Amino acid sequence: MVFSSVIFVFYFLPLTLSLYYAVPRHSRHLVLTVGSYVFYGWANPLFVVLLLFSTFVDYLCGLVIVGSGPVWLARLLGATDVAKCWCQPLQPLRQHTTRSRRQRLALICSLCSNLALLGFFKYFNFGIESYDRVISFVGLDHLQLQSTLQVTLPLGISFYTFQSMSYTIDIFRGQAGAVRQFIDFACYVSLFPQLVAGPIIRFSEIADQLRLRSSTLVKFTRGITFFSIGLFKKIWLANPCGQVADIVFDSGFPTALDAWCGVIAYSFQIYFDFSAYSDMAIGLGLMLGFVFPKNFDSPYQSASVTEFWQRWHISLSSWLRDYLYIPLGGSRSGKNRTYINLFVVMLLGGLWHGAAWTFVIWGGLHGTLLALERTRGKTAFYDKLPHPVRVFITFNMVSIGWVFFRANDLGHATRFLQSMFWLRSSQPPSELISGILYQPYFLITLGISAIVIWSCPQTWDWGRQLTVPRAILTSLALAASLALLATQAYNPFLYFIF
Repeated sequence: MVFSSVIFVFYFLPLTLSLYYAVPRHSRHLVLTVGSYVFYGWANPLFVVLLLFSTFVDYLCGLVIVGSGPVWLARLLGATDVAKCWCQPLQPLRQHTTRSRRQRLALICSLCSNLALLGFFKYFNFGIESYDRVISFVGLDHLQLQSTLQVTLPLGISFYTFQSMSYTIDIFRGQAGAVRQFIDFACYVSLFPQLVAGPIIRFSEIADQLRLRSSTLVKFTRGITFFSIGLFKKIWLANPCGQVADIVFDSGFPTALDAWCGVIAYSFQIYFDFSAYSDMAIGLGLMLGFVFPKNFDSPYQSASVTEFWQRWHISLSSWLRDYLYIPLGGSRSGKNRTYINLFVVMLLGGLWHGAAWTFVIWGGLHGTLLALERTRGKTAFYDKLPHPVRVFITFNMVSIGWVFFRANDLGHATRFLQSMFWLRSSQPPSELISGILYQPYFLITLGISAIVIWSCPQTWDWGRQLTVPRAILTSLALAASLALLATQAYNPFLYFIF
């Protein structure tokens, strides 16, 4: 189920909100959890089993870390004082005290179970295919595995495993206390607004809201504003840009101009698609009384790649920084180690997005650029140029990187890059592609998209204060989106596959 669908907007959301506010406050987490499981299992009910397993393991591990788990599990992991189990409040641990063997084992259990699920379901097929290709290349075809087992990737597993892991890590670090009631933790992990495509909500960011939050009319109206703007960006901007990108990338021999048009359209699509989802997720959270953090901050207005990653998918980049880059040593171990850490983190970030070598190269490209900019004090080599020129260069470098994101494989990416830089001749069918691309509808959409990207404020800032004119514009945007939603067949969500 996706936000920009008739069944979600007209059936699931009204029913969930009605039940949520109809039941007593102490039962709302149960309603949200059940509704979120229905939302997640709509495509495949078996996915819910994985989500429930991951939730249960991390819930138990969190309790064991604070010394308040079930008696049998605490004894199994070596606890000696279990009489106080379930009796004391679950306060955060002291941050600078030594953790016991039991606490470390519980954290390791949580991390290994989550990473094992993610590794198997996301990378099993990729690992088998890569192994078979290497074996075939060296002439040892008889050693190929040629597995007939094809593992289906559960939706959102990359997001909720990172989110669930942050729970036990935050507890272990003493940055948050454990949740006593299972339903409260299950609600946190499965919250449908951000379950399948983020933003990645750390437990420490929402722990207090799980215990106590306010549901006000101001929050609810702001939530409608966020959701309406996000839906408009998705339906009216992301989808048409995606059609342009698909036409070009799926063609065999685009001209250089067509190739650049396609990659720019894809850059617009992936931004509007994902930022729109984040807007709608934040809006839905506000309708339920939750305040989620900002996830985008006009990333294409960045004047360097370093700045781009401070503005793009903020919840992921900050997660990678705090849970991977800093534990690896960050910038504390000398310049060379810093460059290596940046490269490794971005390489893993690329692999996190998708199980393909194209994503690995994309991550390595950004890691290299970040390391190069760090040698100049986090500024680009073109930092002496006027700001608009720096923004233009950064956008084009990021767009070139998106080719690896969109391409079907490395060969496709290589051929497309050759077309972009006049290293590959076009074929007669390219004339037909040009005739389809440069229709007024697509050109106007691309022009409006550029204006929105480089001239308009972010939804987070625009929706902070709702005036009468803004309320009218929001209502018109929602009405226009719903009208087009009923007739639009092309409606993918890119980050569902990541």
